[in-house]
Amino acid sequence: MSTEGSTTNRQGTYVEADYQRDTAYIEDRITRDGEPWPVEAGRYRLVVARACPWANRAIIVRRLLGLEDAISMGICGPTHDADSWTFDLDEGGVDPVLGIPRIKDAYLRRFPDYPKGITVPAIVDVPSGGVVTNNFPQITLDFSREWSQFHRDGAPQLYPEHLRAEIDEVNKRVYTEVNNGVYRCGFAGTQKAYDAAYERLFTALDWLEERLATRRYLVGDTITEADVRLFTTLARFDAVYHGHFKCNRSKLTEMPVLWAYARDLFQTPGFGDTTDFTHIKSHYYEVHRDVNPTGVVPQGPDLSGWATAHGRETLGGRPFGDGTPPGPPPEGERVPTAHNPHVGADGLIRV
Repeated sequence: MSTEGSTTNRQGTYVEADYQRDTAYIEDRITRDGEPWPVEAGRYRLVVARACPWANRAIIVRRLLGLEDAISMGICGPTHDADSWTFDLDEGGVDPVLGIPRIKDAYLRRFPDYPKGITVPAIVDVPSGGVVTNNFPQITLDFSREWSQFHRDGAPQLYPEHLRAEIDEVNKRVYTEVNNGVYRCGFAGTQKAYDAAYERLFTALDWLEERLATRRYLVGDTITEADVRLFTTLARFDAVYHGHFKCNRSKLTEMPVLWAYARDLFQTPGFGDTTDFTHIKSHYYEVHRDVNPTGVVPQGPDLSGWATAHGRETLGGRPFGDGTPPGPPPEGERVPTAHNPHVGADGLIRV
């Protein structure tokens, strides 16, 4: 999500005691009976950056549910300037549907004096060109609940009603202590703040090691919203957070349960095939000049282990429940093999 890297933007701020994330979102929702934002196929465009863990969640959920034909997707490049994320991957640096060079233009189209952070993921109303919402936790939940009429045949239940209370409880701890915990380490303004953040993060990771030792997924016996939210942090852990954010007690590859769990998800359609390691490293190391002043991007880590056997199937569970895996991603949305060596020509993960 966010204009990561600046100390005075949506990503958060350095302060004496602790890192604080700005969570002031546009809270509008697109719902089945919504006004002025009703669910309508073809009306909205999801704007993302593959580098961003918060946007990566939306990419995964959209793909798992098969919403590609109902909600188009614009992909920003891995870096951004002080203004906002830009469409530098597109011809002429302009999004072909929205006709704008940067997502900031969609925010200003709706709010000319928009005072908050310019972030992704964001959903834009194509007819008006204005942003509808950037409330990333709610976007994926609404994909599951409000857009069900446009789900593909065999779409999984990522937020089943009978598990919602437990999913919400797990998500709250994962978000506070892990998803945001790595940033709390990386952007700590004092040694005391860093030490406290480090302890909190690895306490939570130890809890997850224990929880996942006897169950294949975080909640229930199928993939849910909770797994999506944890995965995007784990996928970035060794590539970015371990070194860049000083989360260096253990690498992911040194936490046996979480490493096996992450590989299990990575090898599941919708997860690894939406993971762009080149964009991830480029974004964090090039944009966060307050943390990495030189902007040098490291060559490692070795990515070959992501395709190795994980053994998690012995714990039971069915990834998609009574549903089925999604097919190959649309050609224009495929992660280049050069950015993830496990992605095949069809856009799927090779194991």
